[in-house]
Amino acid sequence: MARIELKNIRHSYPAAKGEDQVWALEEVNQVWEDGGAYALLGPSGCGKTTLLNIISGLLTPTEGSVLFDDKNMTQVATIDRHIAQVFQFPVVYDTMTVYQNLAFPLRNRGMNHSDIEPRVKEIAEMLDLTESLYNRAAGLTADGKQKISLGRGLVRPDVNVIMFDEPLTVIDPHLKWQLRSKLKQLHQQVGTTMIYVTHDQTEALTFAETVVVMYEGRVVQVGTPVELFEEPKHTFVGHFIGSPGMNLLPCENVDRKAHCLGSALGIAEKNETQSEQFQVGVRPEFVYFDEVGIPVNLNKVDDLGRYKVAEVETHGHVIKMIVDEGEDIPGENPRICFDLDHTRLYRDGWMVETEEVMP
Repeated sequence: MARIELKNIRHSYPAAKGEDQVWALEEVNQVWEDGGAYALLGPSGCGKTTLLNIISGLLTPTEGSVLFDDKNMTQVATIDRHIAQVFQFPVVYDTMTVYQNLAFPLRNRGMNHSDIEPRVKEIAEMLDLTESLYNRAAGLTADGKQKISLGRGLVRPDVNVIMFDEPLTVIDPHLKWQLRSKLKQLHQQVGTTMIYVTHDQTEALTFAETVVVMYEGRVVQVGTPVELFEEPKHTFVGHFIGSPGMNLLPCENVDRKAHCLGSALGIAEKNETQSEQFQVGVRPEFVYFDEVGIPVNLNKVDDLGRYKVAEVETHGHVIKMIVDEGEDIPGENPRICFDLDHTRLYRDGWMVETEEVMP
C-alpha cells in the first residue's frame, strides 16, 4: 500500500483543429492516505475518470506530479504502479472457473502454486464465492462477476490501491446495497486503500470515510459525509448532496446584514467586503413553518411516509422544506423561517464566514 499525492495536476485532451485548449482537470492537489476509504464524487464530465486514469498511469498529466510514498511516479508505467482497477462493466474470463480467474494475476507474477491456492480460497471466502469456486464464471450474475473483478485486486499482496470506476452501474438495484456493504466490510478487513468513483451520492456517502467532491475539473471540497451535509464549502456541494438539495436564494448585503426575500435574516459576513451580492444556502431540513417569518405560497406537498417535502414559493423563488411526520402544514397564509445555525452565506459560489447580528 502507499500514500498517494497529486501535486499541481492539470490535464487537457488534444483540441480539434482551430479550437482552444480545454482543461478536463484544473489544478488538483490531493492526498490519499495509506489505508483510507475514499469516494470521488461528482457529475458526469467533471473529471473523475480522468483523475483515476492519471493515478493508474493510463494517462500522463499535462502538468503536475503523481507521488507514491513521496516517490515520483508520473512517468512510471501502469504495471509498475501495482494498481488494481475495477471497472463499470465486470472484466472476467468466462471460459475460466472462478478459481482460475482469481488465481490468474498470481500466476502471471510467478507465485508458487502452493501459495496461490490458500490465497485464492481466502479471498473467495471474503467475497462469498466459495460455493461457486470451481464453476465457470460465465454462469454468474453481474454482481458475482463484479466480485471476481474485486477479488483479482484483493488477491494480489502487492497492490497499492484498489480503484473502482462506477462499479455498481450494471448491478440490479436490490443487489447494490448488498455489494456496497460487502465493499465496506472488505475495506475494514484488509485495510487496502480504496478509491470509489461515482456520481451517486448514496453510494459515496455510505461507502467512504472521506468524500472528494469534484465539479468542472476541480476538487471543491474534501470531507466526511457529515461535513459535506452540514458545511458545504461550495454551492455545488450543497445542491448536489442531499435529497432534496440545498435551497440557494439571492441575498443582498445591506449595512452588513443579509437581506433575503425581502427580510433581514440576522446574519452577516464576518469579514466585511465590498461585495453586495451573495447567495443564502439552507437545506430543506432547516426550513420550518412559523407564525412570524417570510410569507410564502404553498405549491405542493409530497408525502414520503416518514416525512413530507413541501414546496413553497415567494418572490419568484421556489423553496423546498422537509416536514416531519405529524407536523402541521398551515392551510392559510403560511410563513417560513430559516434555522440560522444551519444557514450559510456564499459569495461567488464559495461559503463565507458569518456571524449573527440583530435583524
